[in-house]
Amino acid sequence: MAAVKRVGVIGVGEIGRAIVEGLCGGSARPPEILLSPRGARTAAALAERHDNAHVCAGNQEVVDRSEVVVIAVRPQDRTEALTGLRVDRDTVVVNVMAGVGNDDLRGTLATDAPLVRAIPLPAVRERRSITVTCPSHPVADALFERLGGTLPVADEATLNVFSALTATLTSHYWYLATLTEWAAGHGLAAEDADRYLRGLFQGVGRALGDETRSLHQLASDHETPNGINERVRTAWFGPANSAALRQALDDLLDDLT
Repeated sequence: MAAVKRVGVIGVGEIGRAIVEGLCGGSARPPEILLSPRGARTAAALAERHDNAHVCAGNQEVVDRSEVVVIAVRPQDRTEALTGLRVDRDTVVVNVMAGVGNDDLRGTLATDAPLVRAIPLPAVRERRSITVTCPSHPVADALFERLGGTLPVADEATLNVFSALTATLTSHYWYLATLTEWAAGHGLAAEDADRYLRGLFQGVGRALGDETRSLHQLASDHETPNGINERVRTAWFGPANSAALRQALDDLLDDLT
């Protein structure tokens, strides 16, 4: 299949910007990027930085000039941003709005165009993130292969489970921030604790690249029986906290369904 030559992005927030930067980097020849004027300052900055990115006069121009259109507006803004757009059936629409199903989007756009839900993460900027898609579509899947890889799933119920998993991302950052604050409370300079923890957990991230070991095996390999890692894990991440985390994810999944 020939590479997509023109990609439109409606909504240039964090994810929209990451997609643009990922497509504009790397060794492959980048497509032309057509940007919505929504988020004018960000769109203008991207167009200034990348010769292949251009800001359109409006969302209809983005759609008319693109082979693939990525819808990345905030879910609560979708009616205002999308109602009335005319989308040709030959245009592939990629829906990255969290919690917005394809039936919902099709109703808003009133189009027969193929719709694909996707969950790109900020790391697509470095082309290092697996993107879940549903349904599988060769054009959309090829687009995200350029950004780190694609994981097509069979139905939106499965995609919603993956979507719930993404909601744990900021909890990880907050966990590290709490550790930094604890260390500072015990006399460490906050900047030293911050630097140390970033290095420590970047190493954890690299270990995750070893897919020959399960996540439980990785945890076990980093523990000594009755050692300090096991002590903190069993004291803090015990049955009660595990149950609370599962319940929070179950509640979120109910809202996403």
